[in-house]
Amino acid sequence: MARNITVGIDVGTHTVKVVVAELVRSKEKPFPKIIGTGYAESKGMRHGYIMSSADVARSIKQACRQAEKTAGIEIKRAFLSIGGLGLTGTISQSSVIVSRGDSEITDLDVKKSLETSETDLPSAFALNRKVVHAIPISYKIDGKIVLGRPQGMKGMKLESRTLFITCLEQHLNDLIQTLGDAGIEVDDVMASPIAAGLVSLSKTQKIAGCVLANIGAETVSIVVYENNIPISLEVFPIGSVDITHDLALGLKVSLEEAEALKIGNATDASFSKKKLEEIIDARLSDIFELIESHLKKIGRNSLLPAGIILTGGGAGVAGIEESAKYSLKLPAKTAHFPFEGDTRGLRSESWAVAYGLCILGFTQGDEPSIGIKIASKTKSKILAWIKQFLP
Repeated sequence: MARNITVGIDVGTHTVKVVVAELVRSKEKPFPKIIGTGYAESKGMRHGYIMSSADVARSIKQACRQAEKTAGIEIKRAFLSIGGLGLTGTISQSSVIVSRGDSEITDLDVKKSLETSETDLPSAFALNRKVVHAIPISYKIDGKIVLGRPQGMKGMKLESRTLFITCLEQHLNDLIQTLGDAGIEVDDVMASPIAAGLVSLSKTQKIAGCVLANIGAETVSIVVYENNIPISLEVFPIGSVDITHDLALGLKVSLEEAEALKIGNATDASFSKKKLEEIIDARLSDIFELIESHLKKIGRNSLLPAGIILTGGGAGVAGIEESAKYSLKLPAKTAHFPFEGDTRGLRSESWAVAYGLCILGFTQGDEPSIGIKIASKTKSKILAWIKQFLP
């Protein structure tokens, strides 16, 4: 019997992470077992952009060689994440007249309404961008909100409200080309915050309402969930490296010492604990102010019962949960999920995106699925759906 194996590659600004997982059949239900991991320092990246494709390709090859060695397989295909400052989300609304004479709404009507929503995206927003995910948030039939799917119901006019997650097309093409240069074919692409949500959040949290903050080296990406679907996504140009730099300047120490102090691993007691906390809290406050401002913009500040869940490499900063609670007036916790792979000293939270991509790979056979099919070479078509996200 052929082994069901998928590979997830997260090309971050700080590190490239590769996870190889195998779907194991059991009496209860299939589960993904991590059989290989690899990581390498990410060279040639800046804020999620590729500055040197040759350097990035070398980093990807190094991480893949580690994963191949532990998994005992050769990596030729993988699922890829896209992040960085070029990633953003916007809401679009549209309405269409039901096509059938008996007024019954069909899949064709739903598809048409979603395509119209994409066509109605502001030209300034859509320019140079590619739709990565199109996620239906809600539907109305003749002005009344529909609970569940509209197919099979009757009405004259169908309205849809859709979250479009887009990235700069040039950056996506560069990333796919770079993986190709590293000898790896891209099966599918997923926005980094959505991939992290697949393993960092429970269904209960998504239904109640929460914000997932993926704190990377140079960016912080957030995705807000409500009623089990993402309703907003944003990326901010700030990250955990800024805390390291602040500590290096404020305490007059090397970057290596500052990094150790940031995550609470330093043993040097010559520094004032109060000053250390003040420096860290100041930068964390900047991060959470940006998140709070976005939540106010979409009308969800202090209104998410499941609070904020922190993931990514920066989630290991000392005191981050307390800072989040104080700044956002919400429950706060660091994401914890079963990750039994060899992290080689990296915190498990930093592997959320790569692990989530493996989950994506195992659900590709289910309809509807996740992501966009790069192999099809279409521009901005809605090609796949997230089953758990559909209203």
